[in-house]
Amino acid sequence: MHKVLRLLGMRYATAALMLVAVAALYGAATFSRPGEASEKGREAPVTHAVMVCPGHEGGRLAVQSLPRKTGGGRVDVAPTKGGSPLGSMTSPGQAWGEDTKSGQNSYTLRATGPIAGGLEAEQTAYRDGGDDRGLAGARCAVPGTDLWFTGPGPVAADELDLYLTNVDAQPASVDVSALSGEGPLDTTEGRGTPVEPYTTRIVRIGGSPEGLGDIVKTAADLALRVRTTSGRVAASLRVRIGKKKGTEWLPQSPAPAASVLVPGVPGGSGKRRLLVAVPGEADARIRVQVITAEGAFAPQGQDVLDAPGMTVTSVPLDGALSGRAAAVRLTADRPILAGFAAERGADVAYGAATPPLSAAGPGVVADNRFDSSLALTAPYGAATVQVTTVNAQGAGTPQEVTIGAGRTVETKLAAPGTGADAAFGAVIMPKPGSAPVYASRILATGKGGDYLFTVLPIVPAPTLLRLPATADSQTALTPN
Repeated sequence: MHKVLRLLGMRYATAALMLVAVAALYGAATFSRPGEASEKGREAPVTHAVMVCPGHEGGRLAVQSLPRKTGGGRVDVAPTKGGSPLGSMTSPGQAWGEDTKSGQNSYTLRATGPIAGGLEAEQTAYRDGGDDRGLAGARCAVPGTDLWFTGPGPVAADELDLYLTNVDAQPASVDVSALSGEGPLDTTEGRGTPVEPYTTRIVRIGGSPEGLGDIVKTAADLALRVRTTSGRVAASLRVRIGKKKGTEWLPQSPAPAASVLVPGVPGGSGKRRLLVAVPGEADARIRVQVITAEGAFAPQGQDVLDAPGMTVTSVPLDGALSGRAAAVRLTADRPILAGFAAERGADVAYGAATPPLSAAGPGVVADNRFDSSLALTAPYGAATVQVTTVNAQGAGTPQEVTIGAGRTVETKLAAPGTGADAAFGAVIMPKPGSAPVYASRILATGKGGDYLFTVLPIVPAPTLLRLPATADSQTALTPN
């Protein structure tokens, strides 16, 4: 009997200790949580930004900060490999620009403080003659770990150069893979490409083992994926179609989604193609809608697109557009990527899907010159945006642009004031109550066979970050 009582006592003691441990765990989770519990999360202002302009070919670097009441902070633009800043900014609404020569430098922009919110940077190159004749523009890239591009393959381009920049102190490792019109390009080449700290590595797609080797050479169209297995990189992809046939930087595509809108398909002569990639293995059924100044419609014979999984599908848009500027809305039964390819005169341009602009993420364009215009689309309802141009002399008079429901509107941009600089920035801010607005900027110069142009899809320049929701949870102290 004594032994039985002793055994029962040990069991009750063990149970009591377990209850104490659970209570201690819950108490630690409760008292160590960061702030009060919140189901909705909260917003915080953006106070840090890093962007990379690929450099190398030369051209104009331009930075535009958002005019706002809150001041403070600093922006520096310097060679990625180190050295003195090319330029700095400390005031909201301020712009900076400088022409650079061809070389081996990429340039990294680093911003801290309130000025980092809504900051944008571009690189624009203009050559009116020579083998690389063309007008090419790129939004300077934000470092990431999983990035996509949709555009031509080696069959359609003389050169495809992928610029990978590591802005951090630790090495990065990059895997490059691709989809084509014939399916996935399965190869172990392109995996584990190292990018050392504060350096830019140029990978020739189809011209080197790390650029997927020979398997990619037969592809006419590509969806290129850049993923890091360690670290992060900023990625930019330069296209040279051929001697005197145009150059361009491909815009990054957002992550695959079931509903996407591709703004800024330019009007005028020349071929227009829609490019749709399905990254999953299952086929996709996609409903296509074209949105012009006259309204939205499903193109005859192209209203539904059946796209095979793991492929890129090219769809001609010439008949549907008839030379009109447009946006293309795609709704699918599974995630897709979408963009366009445009030819006109002696040049080429490419576009990609974008998120809509908002008060927390207005459109900011840093480098406007030549003939500069905006293409604005409101697919779901009527919208009004306020467009303000800015240069070294200050801001111009805000212009209100109204976009009808299911319409695309083009509006010219002009430098503010008289005797203004050749280049200027622009801010596109949706008015309260407006339906979603999608935007692109078109730069152009020349006429006829000498016409050169570039299209810049305008992505929201974030001023606020949404922080995840927090709540009491014992898992806060449990390792994943």
